[in-house]
Amino acid sequence: METDKILIAIVDDHTLFRSGVAALMNEFDELTVLFEAENGQHMQQQLARYPLPGVILMDINMPLVDGYEATKWIKDNHPQIKVLALSMFEDDKAVIKMLQSGASGYVLKESKPRELLQAIKAINEKGTYINEMVTGKLMRSVTDKDEGPNFTKKELDFLKFCCSELTYKEIADQMYVSPRTVDNYRESLFLKLGLKTRTGLVLYAIQNEIFKF
Repeated sequence: METDKILIAIVDDHTLFRSGVAALMNEFDELTVLFEAENGQHMQQQLARYPLPGVILMDINMPLVDGYEATKWIKDNHPQIKVLALSMFEDDKAVIKMLQSGASGYVLKESKPRELLQAIKAINEKGTYINEMVTGKLMRSVTDKDEGPNFTKKELDFLKFCCSELTYKEIADQMYVSPRTVDNYRESLFLKLGLKTRTGLVLYAIQNEIFKF
């Protein structure tokens, strides 16, 4: 039985990149690109003209209305649409801010077309996309909370601070501990969750509702 195609839109201010991604995604039988937009303001205009997409690929740095504001607007006005952030760099602050704004995952712009397809399918089917830096162990802990790890109060406090834009040094100041102690909390959580990055910790916290924005 033929499955329904996933309707997507692409919001990016770089015309060549945006058009290139659209052309590549249209080559996949599973996808249909509804529209392209050059920023968040243009996206709002396009949403009024077309059917609602299931997934929007969202650039971060754009003029007029950037990816953060555009994602917040989508979550407030069309919460059924999933936002998959596009990032040029593995910048913790940018990714965390996009997650805070309502994005359900992110991909790097250097990803291969089929990797982007898998991300779109995952976010459409499961509501979130966990990239290669977040291991299968995290996915299992998200989907089976009864078997989740045990955290100390300090580890939970640190995990909540990780969801802010504070640096590790600033987190140490807020917790009244040394930077080395904060490093220990981080490494302990990495070990318990099978993670390697702060982004993975933030995704875990958001998806398990440890900390709500």
